[in-house]
Amino acid sequence: MTVMTETVARPYEQPATVRSQVTVPLRFPDGFAATAEVMTFHGLADGKEHLLLGLGQWEQTLLDQGPENSAPLVRLHSECLTGDVFGSERCDCGPQLREAVEQIAAVGGFLLYLRQEGRGIGLYAKLDAYALQDTGLDTYEANVALGRGEDERDYGAAAQMLGALGAGRVRLLTNNPDKVGQLASLGVEVTEQVPTGVHLSDANLRYLEAKKHHTSHTIELPGERLPAERPTAADLPAAGAAVPTHDELLARVDALIPRLRERAGETEELRRLPKETVAELKAAGVFQMLAPAAVGGYGMGLESYVQMVRSLARGCVSTAWTVGHLVEHVWMLARWPQQAQDEVFAAGPAPLAAATGAPPGAAEKVPGGYSITGRWSFASGVMHSDWALLAVHHGGVRMQCLVPMADLELLDVWHTAGLRGTGSNDLRAENLFVPAHRALEWSLLAAADNPGSRIHPDPGIHVPMATFLNMVAPAAALGAAEHALEEFRELMMVRKVKQTVEKRQADSPLAQARYTQAYGQVATARLHWDEAVRLVAASFDRQPVAFTDAERARYRLSLGLSGQASAEAVRLILTGSGGSVHRLTHPLQRIQRDVNVLLNHASLTMDPILDQAGRGLLDLGFTIPAEQF
Repeated sequence: MTVMTETVARPYEQPATVRSQVTVPLRFPDGFAATAEVMTFHGLADGKEHLLLGLGQWEQTLLDQGPENSAPLVRLHSECLTGDVFGSERCDCGPQLREAVEQIAAVGGFLLYLRQEGRGIGLYAKLDAYALQDTGLDTYEANVALGRGEDERDYGAAAQMLGALGAGRVRLLTNNPDKVGQLASLGVEVTEQVPTGVHLSDANLRYLEAKKHHTSHTIELPGERLPAERPTAADLPAAGAAVPTHDELLARVDALIPRLRERAGETEELRRLPKETVAELKAAGVFQMLAPAAVGGYGMGLESYVQMVRSLARGCVSTAWTVGHLVEHVWMLARWPQQAQDEVFAAGPAPLAAATGAPPGAAEKVPGGYSITGRWSFASGVMHSDWALLAVHHGGVRMQCLVPMADLELLDVWHTAGLRGTGSNDLRAENLFVPAHRALEWSLLAAADNPGSRIHPDPGIHVPMATFLNMVAPAAALGAAEHALEEFRELMMVRKVKQTVEKRQADSPLAQARYTQAYGQVATARLHWDEAVRLVAASFDRQPVAFTDAERARYRLSLGLSGQASAEAVRLILTGSGGSVHRLTHPLQRIQRDVNVLLNHASLTMDPILDQAGRGLLDLGFTIPAEQF
């Protein structure tokens, strides 16, 4: 579905008008007949030729609708050429269409025939998805493997059509909770969800199972297979062979947000990402977005990367943090010499590796390489990694060692107030041998002119490492604040505040002011974040890529101020949301704890940022090496 921002009018608020109305007698292959008033429209937001069929005593139901009376029965039916016209049994669309016309005609209401073939991906792509389903993927996994969203449908035009007829209250004939949720968010009151029948065939059993288990459709299936017998997302290919565009990849990420929210509590309880989440991220191709094209990656840039982190944080901050670092570490691995790259990229374009330098271990030169000893903390993503990138000191020189996870001891110590789902545990090694080709001086690895830059022409590999390392925490904080604002808005629309006269919090002028303040803080955070991304991205056009002290000060200050504004928005929201949001089942309390932990990360700790940024802006020179700021 399309995610709307607060600054864009909702489709329901953009009026559509009836363009034409014509009477059409209907007859189905089984002999059932009905008469429909078929209407077309001007002004539909998506520009498509959707139809509305008025069935039965639809005019009377509009006259009768009201708080005390029944609302018209409505079906949002997405076009399905194969099912509606050819009678395909791979889906249940044809039988649902026939059933809906009969049910609606009996009581009066509307069937909206929406031009959204294949859940919005189009006819040809739907048939391509069928071919992938024949290899074992379910209907949603196949869409993702094609580089599309699981469900790209947006019901804004449907809300406009209903609005044009004055149908502000409806009984919705559907098994799909997303239709209910979207209509409600667009201003249409759904007084009842009326389930359709279960139209089961030998050919559509897996299709219906996927609907029930993946997107919570209200379907009761006889003799269901056990979950272990169903193919899972772990069996997916890595999002197909085509390289997605920036918008296409972000659409895949946006499609994951609802399920990340559903699993946020589980993620926190597990103290790692659920396997389903990791599988879906791999299927979407997220982990390979910064990997160079030569190893099968997408070779994307900073803007795509940080927007991905921000979007994931709107679903689950722990997921955004973990994935942001794992994606970044793939990019770090592509900076190594050829021999190391041959080893880590042998299994595919997205080797997962944790990286930590807190505190650095000790390295001793031995024949053929180094012997390292140390205990490293904050290894974000370690629970999903095959490799670890570990900082060590050797003779006063900082180095990074690339080590298989199987060679390290994992210490389960990540018990924290926030970011619990990142599983950022400790690693330990004692006198561990690391061959010379898997040890590299940090200064060489971090430079624009690094070994990988001699191998790969991808622009991102030619960027100093420090420019990426400060971006994850501010992006995650901003996405979290945007999610919090969304939750606050929904809460205000229904919450009754004690010791007030208003029926809902949104009607209170003081609450309106609080929401406006929070909205303003999120807008401030977004503007600072955009400025930082712009400054960093602009430096990539130079050869060699480099910052002046003033530019480095400006972008680090903007990131810090963005994090501060995000945290202030969350604080305002929590203070005005009542005691119930502090239950562990409520997303707002989790967002608050996650953001509080983010603020303690070095990239958002304001005291050193203000100190060094002031020196840079005043041209006094940094008191620490510039690449460490």
